[in-house]
Formats: sequence, C-alpha cells, structure tokens
Amino acid sequence: MTGEPLNWRVMTVADLPAVKALADAIHPRFPEDEAVFANRLALHPCGCGVLQGERAIAGYVVGHPWHFKQPPALNELLAPPTTPPSTFYIHDLALLPETRKSGAGAVVVEMLAARARLMQLPNMTLVAVNNSVHFWRRQGFDIVVDPTLDRQLRSYDEHASYMRRELT
Repeated sequence: MTGEPLNWRVMTVADLPAVKALADAIHPRFPEDEAVFANRLALHPCGCGVLQGERAIAGYVVGHPWHFKQPPALNELLAPPTTPPSTFYIHDLALLPETRKSGAGAVVVEMLAARARLMQLPNMTLVAVNNSVHFWRRQGFDIVVDPTLDRQLRSYDEHASYMRRELT
C-alpha cells in the first residue's frame, strides 16, 4: 500500500465483505457483523465510503444522521430515525496502519463535515476508541463530559470517549 494512490469512493454492497475483513483486522476488540455495515450503508449511503488503493481497499468510513448523545450500541441494527436527527454520527473510520499518515483520515472527515452541513446538522459526533482521541482532537472534536453517557460508553471499553465537533 505504501506509496500507491489512495482515493475515497462511495461504498457499495459489493465492498461489504472487504469492509468486514478490515473491521475484524483493525478493531478486533469491537466486532460487528457484516449486517451492521449493510444496515448503515442502507441507512445513509452518502455517509459510507472506502479508501481505494490500486490493489485493495485500505480503509473505510461509516456515518449517518442520528441523535445527539445517543450513540448506537456496538453491533446493533438501526431503523431510520423517526424524529429529525440532531447530529451526524461517525460510526467508524478505520484505516490500515500503513495509510494512517497519508492524510486520508482528515480528508474524509472534511467530506463528512461538508455532508453534515448540507443536511443543516449543527455538529458531528462519535465514540472514540483505540486511543484515537488525539486524532479526533486534531480534526476539531472535543470530548463531551456527561455522566448519563458513561454506562453506554463502557459498553465499548473503559477508555471510550463521546466526542463532538461543532459545525456552525
């Protein structure tokens, strides 16, 4: 992968097995079924992309409109929101280790921010895991401290942080 051109493109149903394989390799402590990725793709196709290399997919992103301070549980299928969404939730951004210094993560975060602004959502949110808080801070996210979220966050792991980036 090193040195080859990388480009973000829209995720398709055909990409789901490769996305699941990447998720299993990158996030072994946070397993999710392929059905969850298919669910998010169906929920909001414009928020799902893959980082395409010359030979293989090197990463993926999954995001969708959702509700502020209501992060979905891991490995949970979602129905479309029945009330207007109040945030653009980044469910997952995963890159192979050799692509992490390429700038691809920052590029796709800005793409998602543009999408959220078009939808007139006031912010983007996510649950940071795997020591990723520093990356997300560089992207303009801050930790939201709210004791009511603590129990939900512990279902991810003891170091999970709910984070927000204001878009206004």
